[in-house]
Amino acid sequence: MATTAASSLQITAAKPCLFSAQKAFRAAGVASFGADSQGASWARLSSACHISSAQHFNRTFTSSPARFNKVVTKAMSEAADNNKPPSGLPINLKGKRAFIAGVADDHGYGWAIAKSLAAAGAEILVGTWVPALNIFETSLRRGKFDESRVLPDGSLMKITKVYPLDAVFDTPEDVPEDIKTNKRYAGSSNWTVKEVAESVKQDFGSIDILVHSLANGPEVTKPLLETSRYGYLAAISASSYSYVSLLKHFIPIMNPGGSSLSLTYIASERIIPGYGGGMSSAKAGLESDTRVLAFEAGRKHNIRVNTISAGPLRSRAAKAIGFIDMMIDYSLANAPLQKELSAEEIGNTAAFLASPLASAITGAVIYVDNGLNAMGAAVDSPAFKDLNIPKAT
Repeated sequence: MATTAASSLQITAAKPCLFSAQKAFRAAGVASFGADSQGASWARLSSACHISSAQHFNRTFTSSPARFNKVVTKAMSEAADNNKPPSGLPINLKGKRAFIAGVADDHGYGWAIAKSLAAAGAEILVGTWVPALNIFETSLRRGKFDESRVLPDGSLMKITKVYPLDAVFDTPEDVPEDIKTNKRYAGSSNWTVKEVAESVKQDFGSIDILVHSLANGPEVTKPLLETSRYGYLAAISASSYSYVSLLKHFIPIMNPGGSSLSLTYIASERIIPGYGGGMSSAKAGLESDTRVLAFEAGRKHNIRVNTISAGPLRSRAAKAIGFIDMMIDYSLANAPLQKELSAEEIGNTAAFLASPLASAITGAVIYVDNGLNAMGAAVDSPAFKDLNIPKAT
């Protein structure tokens, strides 16, 4: 979307932006280290403005994920056999319907969240950035995503419907003429936030779960002191206000007791060199909005609102910006848990937060980053060379 599907680095690959201030977000996966999609898709806006390649950090790391085993517990709904009582505390979302904004390929957090919700029994609807729509639907139809669609029970995740969506625009009146006539938008209609919400209402009546997996900043590779007003406001628009808009337009069709989720990144509260262009400000705004929206949506509509602060993911979008491997290596070396983060771990956390098991959790930032957020120092620094710091074996 002119927003991007947030994804691991929550930022997408470099491609020239087609437009002006309010169009500046079209990428796919997440414009933060931890959210959704592809090179021509979205960065945690799952793709939009297609951010230019990031400059490498001065420090170089060598990625070696093979040294660490991924530990993943997949969400599953309770057994279909009604005569057999479920064991433990199953995440059961049967009969629930989810709309996930920011899915443009089978990489990244948006896709992983869709899979976990589907595994728990939810019906899946997705919103895909308009210029990425044809490629996504074609790949889905031709079976290119079949391997990625496999659920824990062996079945394939079913996406009931894919909607074109550009979360940078709230209503048709907001769309500038050059976007209306752009060939990348030709053949698609009703893709502003308000129109998509109306289409979902017409098609299905209501939803129970709303997921915002979008983000982008056209100047993300620039230090904040070099960021233009246009680039800064573009990052805010695509990465944080887009969530306010989605919830505003979808909440009238959300069933009471429902859940809404977004994806954020630790740069909202800590300095991450190379994550610029106002994206850290956008993530800070998103977290602040989460708390305010939790109060307003909770009091008025009995809807819970939370955000997941995800660690770095080696998604297609994140790899395109250049330093995701370094961020993953940094996490491996310094986080309390020395293992590479998997998209499934974010997906399963989302399924938990959307389920009745999390019925008292709202207004929260849930960290899913192997504990890196808790660290106050980089333990791989030469300053700590004489300390006996435990390492994974």
